[in-house]
Amino acid sequence: METLSYETIISAPKKKVWDVLWGKDTYSEWTQFFGPGSQMKTDWKVGGKTYFVNPEGAGMVSTIDSIEEPDQMIFKHLGMVDENGVEDTESMEIKQWSGCFEKYILIDYDGKTKLHVEVQTEKDWEEHMNKGFIKGLEVVKNLAEAN
Repeated sequence: METLSYETIISAPKKKVWDVLWGKDTYSEWTQFFGPGSQMKTDWKVGGKTYFVNPEGAGMVSTIDSIEEPDQMIFKHLGMVDENGVEDTESMEIKQWSGCFEKYILIDYDGKTKLHVEVQTEKDWEEHMNKGFIKGLEVVKNLAEAN
């Protein structure tokens, strides 16, 4: 397992950056580089259920490990869900990476916001994560800095 880090400085307050990251309309925009039409469905509860899915409903099942709006959001990934809503959190393949964290930390930075992201992933997914986060965080920056 590897921990990858990404960081960008955004000329906008933390709350605006937070709203871009987790807003229903803007989430799909910045996550398009992971997969077109990406959606996040969540109950916004620590220990509850959060799904990161494609338009067909297949993707990852996770939980919010920690939420402190607008300072940090930490997800713990639990498994996969198929397009029929069937969750797999127990197979050997899933157990190899289940429990990985994805962290978003927003820091006041001289009147701007430093957005720091860390994600734990398997080596095979490194290129996919790099592409998604490098391009995606540029979109977050552009959206948050727009009037």
